[in-house]
Amino acid sequence: MIFKKHIIVLALTVGLLSSLSANAAPEKGKIPAKKEMSTSQAIILGIVEGLTEYLPVSSTGHLLLTERIMKIGEDQSLSANQQEREKEAVDAYTICIQAGAIIAVLGLYFSRVMQMLRGLIGRDPLGLRLLINVAAGFLPAAVIGLIFNKIIKEYLFGPWPVVVAWLVGGLAILVVSRRNRRNSRSARPAAGTLDYLSWKMALIIGVAQCIAMWPGTSRSLVTIVGGMLVGLSLPAAVEYSFLLGVVTLTAATGYDALKHGQIMMQTFDPQAMAIGVFFAFVAAVLSVKWMVTYLNRHGLAIFGYYRVALALTTAVLLVTKLI
Repeated sequence: MIFKKHIIVLALTVGLLSSLSANAAPEKGKIPAKKEMSTSQAIILGIVEGLTEYLPVSSTGHLLLTERIMKIGEDQSLSANQQEREKEAVDAYTICIQAGAIIAVLGLYFSRVMQMLRGLIGRDPLGLRLLINVAAGFLPAAVIGLIFNKIIKEYLFGPWPVVVAWLVGGLAILVVSRRNRRNSRSARPAAGTLDYLSWKMALIIGVAQCIAMWPGTSRSLVTIVGGMLVGLSLPAAVEYSFLLGVVTLTAATGYDALKHGQIMMQTFDPQAMAIGVFFAFVAAVLSVKWMVTYLNRHGLAIFGYYRVALALTTAVLLVTKLI
């Protein structure tokens, strides 16, 4: 029954994104002729998005690397202006297929979402508290994102900034994991759960989330680490990160669909959008379920080692011009 609801929501989401794109403000300049994104490319991008969106490894960094490997948005037959606009379309596509990952978390954490909705109508005080905390965590990213979105895309959406972020983030995970192991026995009994979280603590996590606007950093990483630093247990920090992600990613998806949706839909066929969203959803369900189980048993350290190894490997490939 839940799976059927997911499919219905998926279909409605793809339709909504297409509608938003069709009604978006017309883009200035010449739009490249519509071209096919192959089914395999759409599937790969969807899987990469879904697998990495909620893992502390950076979905944006992985998508940028995947685009580079598959040479998406690098059509040398186009003029410089057309190449720039095709890149806009590709960037919008990779953001909009986040809808699949959002739906996955909405389903997996349906009880928490309903608790916040009950709190909104005054039927659940703890739900209202959680809703306020999620809103407080989202506020800094909403403000900073609107102010610096263009600058970030212009200067940071490249392979080397991603490599640096992967490396620094990986080392940060290893440091925090070691600190968390040392302090776990001395944690206060009341600390750690989402009920312990205050709006001020949530605001601090929200400020930390802004760091993830640097591609390769990972929104999940900074919000999970931020949650642990303000006193949440690892499971509670992960859950709050997922809930905060639903709001943040929904806002980002809607914003890009409205701003760049027209050029995205005129560059790529709607079928590519549907495939990307669907596979992002399936991959996110598997990824989130695995991550929660794994973290409860082993902690974050493996992601730190993965990020460091990925950063070094990618740096070698870039220096040797293999990618």
